[in-house]
Amino acid sequence: MPRDVAGRAVIVGASLAGARTAQALRRGGWTGPITVIGAEPHPPYDRPPLSKGLLLGRVDPARLVLLSGEQCAGLGVELRLGLPAVGLDPVARHVALGDGTRVGYDALVVATGSAPRALPETAADGPRTGVHVLRTLDDALALRESLSAGARVVVVGGGFIGAEIASSCRALGLDVSIVEADRVLMGRALGARLGAAAAVRHAAHGVRVLLGRRVARLHGHDRLTAVELDDGTELPADVAVVGIGSRPATDWLEGAGLTLDDGVVCDETLAAVGVEGVYAVGDVARWRTRRYGTTLRTEHWTGAGDQAAAVGATLCGTPTEYDPVPYVWSDQFGAKLQIFGRVRPDDEVVVLDGDPEGDRFVAVAGGDGRLQGVVALNAVKEAIRLRRSLSEGAPWPSVIDDLRS
Repeated sequence: MPRDVAGRAVIVGASLAGARTAQALRRGGWTGPITVIGAEPHPPYDRPPLSKGLLLGRVDPARLVLLSGEQCAGLGVELRLGLPAVGLDPVARHVALGDGTRVGYDALVVATGSAPRALPETAADGPRTGVHVLRTLDDALALRESLSAGARVVVVGGGFIGAEIASSCRALGLDVSIVEADRVLMGRALGARLGAAAAVRHAAHGVRVLLGRRVARLHGHDRLTAVELDDGTELPADVAVVGIGSRPATDWLEGAGLTLDDGVVCDETLAAVGVEGVYAVGDVARWRTRRYGTTLRTEHWTGAGDQAAAVGATLCGTPTEYDPVPYVWSDQFGAKLQIFGRVRPDDEVVVLDGDPEGDRFVAVAGGDGRLQGVVALNAVKEAIRLRRSLSEGAPWPSVIDDLRS
């Protein structure tokens, strides 16, 4: 931590995590200057609505702003937008920006998030008009513009983003296909059994679900006309949305002395390993967790805000360990899916109530002698009630009878 809370704090990443860190620093008593640097031209904004309300035209972009100019003025926070960070010198303690300027710091918080993965070159060698990713506000606005009546949409990737985009496009009355390389939807988060059920729910809402398939190539000269799969199937398409995962945005940190391993590796307080005075929050952070005895990186909205609060407290003189029960939610087809903890590939999954293929259920996952995760669809109260058992490390499988009561 810096020697003086009146020093200069620099936050690279005008994200939810970046905005919340600036607010946490002021709330914690940081009196020195705070600068938030963002690669995008927009002030920090909320990303979850991009694949839902904004895509459906129900949310105005202005409503997504998390830290307005007026709020920055009140907090004494300087926003420097449209300037990507391109390098870090942790010895001289400065960040190099894309315009050639350098910004010095006493405390640096990395909040650069993640970037979408691209299709392999063999699959991406084709038309660009009609092919989208969804990460930024500009991405979402461009995608929304392309979703005209009658558009045929192919979503490449069946994770949370892909599933939410498919749900939104079906709400617009569009023809939608999901192409997923795994044998289930949202398998990384839900596991095999619940992921298979998710595919059934999507099919029931009119989504064409193609599992165990990859994109071989995109067809069309100037505009996309079809998506060809690795088994030769051709899906007529006007729009393709590529959502095959993301990677932490750490390229600008290469060679700076930080430990990089699918994110910025941090200790329990989110302090970067290998250098002093640098912390990481949000999608880019991989931190050491006592709860699971390993390092963990998540891309969760709730986690980004909680990490920002923890780093703000630490930098203001109250060292704070970050070790929560992970939590993520997703809104699809008018239903709220919630996951507390995690569902690992070899965990046993038990359905406590409802039907995973229906419109409501509560399930738990366990292994290694304890409860590992809680998954609920349209069962918010039940999920919150079970969270306590999860946070306490309830024994597995003996806890099942207690959870059913």
